[in-house]
Amino acid sequence: MASPAVEMVGVSKRFGDVVAVDSLDLTVEDGEFFSLLGPSGCGKTTTLRMIAGFEYPTEGNLRIHGVEMGLKPANERPVNTVFQSYALFPHMTVFDNVAFGLRMKKVAASEIETRVKRVLDQVQLSQRADARPNQLSGGMQQRVALARALVNEPEVLLLDEPLGALDLKLRQNMQYELKDLQARVGITFIYVTHDQEEALTMSDRIGVMNDGRLLQVGNAHDIYEKPESRFVADFIGDINLIEAEITGARSARLSNGVEVGIPEGHPASGSVTLALRPEQLVLGGVEVRKEGKDQLRARVTRRTYFGDVYYYDVDAGLGELLEVKEENRPDVDTFDVGADVTVSWRTESVNLVTG
Repeated sequence: MASPAVEMVGVSKRFGDVVAVDSLDLTVEDGEFFSLLGPSGCGKTTTLRMIAGFEYPTEGNLRIHGVEMGLKPANERPVNTVFQSYALFPHMTVFDNVAFGLRMKKVAASEIETRVKRVLDQVQLSQRADARPNQLSGGMQQRVALARALVNEPEVLLLDEPLGALDLKLRQNMQYELKDLQARVGITFIYVTHDQEEALTMSDRIGVMNDGRLLQVGNAHDIYEKPESRFVADFIGDINLIEAEITGARSARLSNGVEVGIPEGHPASGSVTLALRPEQLVLGGVEVRKEGKDQLRARVTRRTYFGDVYYYDVDAGLGELLEVKEENRPDVDTFDVGADVTVSWRTESVNLVTG
């Protein structure tokens, strides 16, 4: 059985009294596009730097394809890193920028020619081999930086917020390009970002970090639809977090006194937090009873138009406003600010979260 591309077991990193990464267990499979997602200071970049060899673990084991790497220097590891700053040589052509590392290693000129041409084909820049960086768009410069890393034929490519310097539209285009590129070259990508959309769009799996801990690992659907903690639920997309007290095997009472259904798998008593995405809530007139759904009386306090959708804030007497997202379609009713409405949802849409 093949070894995972990267395996970290009980890895911690301390800087003096500061614990940057705390007892992290992580397995990244060969050929996987894996993203580490979390806010600034959560430990994701420190984790990447330990894989790269720029930092050493304080404790724990770090293996790449089964080989222990914990104290190996960066230049002895089968990885390359792409940073947010491309650091291209402005006086060199695209070809020479990509070939630079191979020339420093004194690779034969014929092999350099072959490898650089191949990788420029992979990033679709063969026609710009003679151009200089200032003649390229931001997206093209990003691809040159990727080519420079890929030409060394790493077993794992590490990417530290590489799209952060691009404008929104170009960043969104590059998300698809990066995923397509990873599929073409077939090597493992470990991608660090604080941008939820990037992680959800590109990743085979995502690891969500906070305060140095890995809180949840899963595919995009599970991370979004089945968050396991309050932090993950709140960090990924928009969410309604509703406090309640358990009253039965499948029921809980909200702070406004209304009893609602909850899924199985919770403590027998005590407080719980119900997590509901805005698109899982439905608005209706006060006279409408939604069969098979829990329902609250509420009042619209804000309506925001986004073209294809409306966002509503509604007050259901819970202390916090609920956010509702509804498609802008002819068959979906719209409601004005001040309107009395019902807000309803299906019990199976509810996630119970902790923390």
